[in-house]
Amino acid sequence: MIYDYIIIGGGIVGVSTAWQLQQRYPDKKVLLLEKESEFATHQTGHNSGVIHAGVYYEPGSLKAKFCRAGVDATINFCQQHNIPFNQCGKLLVATNELEVKRMEALYQRCQKNNIEVELLDKQQLKIEEPNITGLGAILVRSTGIVDYQLITIKMAQEFQSLGGECRLNTKVTQLKETAEEIRVSSNQGEFYSRYLITCSGLMADRVVKMLDIKVDFQIVPFRGEYYQLPANKNAIVNHLIYPIPDPTLPFLGVHLTRMIDGSVTVGPNAVLGFKREGYGKININLRDIKEMVMFAGFWKVLGKNLSSGITEFKNSLFKKGYLTLVRKYCPSIELSDLKSYPAGIRAQAVMNDGSLVHDFLFANSERTINVCNAPSPAATSAIPIGGYIVDKVSEHFCS
Repeated sequence: MIYDYIIIGGGIVGVSTAWQLQQRYPDKKVLLLEKESEFATHQTGHNSGVIHAGVYYEPGSLKAKFCRAGVDATINFCQQHNIPFNQCGKLLVATNELEVKRMEALYQRCQKNNIEVELLDKQQLKIEEPNITGLGAILVRSTGIVDYQLITIKMAQEFQSLGGECRLNTKVTQLKETAEEIRVSSNQGEFYSRYLITCSGLMADRVVKMLDIKVDFQIVPFRGEYYQLPANKNAIVNHLIYPIPDPTLPFLGVHLTRMIDGSVTVGPNAVLGFKREGYGKININLRDIKEMVMFAGFWKVLGKNLSSGITEFKNSLFKKGYLTLVRKYCPSIELSDLKSYPAGIRAQAVMNDGSLVHDFLFANSERTINVCNAPSPAATSAIPIGGYIVDKVSEHFCS
């Protein structure tokens, strides 16, 4: 049997793409392959669950465009399918004069991105959040929280109800593109397709290399480590609480997140990972380490961010440093409040010159479209991203 389209990757971007592709082309045979026993077990299932409003992103970028559309699309999907969500809003809190200046610049960026926000002074902040201390804050009411794994599973069900086929426990081992078709070899046998779309997340660079596509990036994993507050601290905040980010650093900083189950998490940090799919306490994979240290871009990005990287690593080892970060704006949290919680892994595309890829990155061939970098907020943006990829399919394969 020859499929019209095969999609590799059962995270939220891959499943969203499959679902919308089957909607667009109901008569086509579409197959979705996922190497795990269930959907959304990696980046999609190991994040904060935030429905982002798009505060941080460069005006005009794909990230900004997708995120802005993604908020409404995600909420509409949840409402249609009775998936719990909560638009509790977010506060970005400034704790010193430098952060106040950065807050004002961030407020201007929100205006350019057409995001409705409010500037709060110190007194207004205290009214909104009695347990939070700061000189001021940006209030983003449209930000919410959801379980993205539930969304992904429901999308997969919708895809199948339209006639799409899913195969779990199917690990791709080899890809071969010819003038007529794509051959996908796996632990479950071989599959053939006219066209291929890959949404492989942490394995994006390896999948592209299977196709002999020349690229100048590599995936470098960063662990995002979290803690969870005890149940008696579940009411400590009314909103999601974020620091004002340092624009010179690639990550947003440690924040307090009200999860959809009512609990509150603290995190994440951003620590260099030594295993692409390492979520436990000890995470080492020799192949992952070898590829990383052999990549020139790794050493360049390490040199550019050495100071912040050492600080993150130290705070990973010692809870007191982590606690200091969160007590900047929530001084009532104690060391004993930081309980263990599963980590996440961010697939960060790094170019050969050591620059971090902050927007979406694609690599295509005659019969393939490959998502090489789908940065946060890819979960929020999954529906418009999927639509964008399906548009690219129409342009690239059907013209």
